[in-house]
Amino acid sequence: MKQSGFFDVEERLARLSGLGDQLEAFSRTVDFEAFRPDLDKALAYSDGSKGGRPPFDPVLMFKILVIQTLNNLSDERTEYLING
Repeated sequence: MKQSGFFDVEERLARLSGLGDQLEAFSRTVDFEAFRPDLDKALAYSDGSKGGRPPFDPVLMFKILVIQTLNNLSDERTEYLING
């Protein structure tokens, strides 16, 4: 399988944008950063002094949950689309 080049990715993103990318629409209409204080408070992450993998960004995970719910996606399908 051929590896994607930089321009392939750029071309794909431009095509998605032209089709009305749902993620771009969310970015224009919803200020997800406004949820950060509540998410940080609710999740209560440790300071990381014990090591381990750093947590995923809570705002990013919140965006994923919103999109997953709006599109009626299973956890497996959501993970596939993120990693695909």
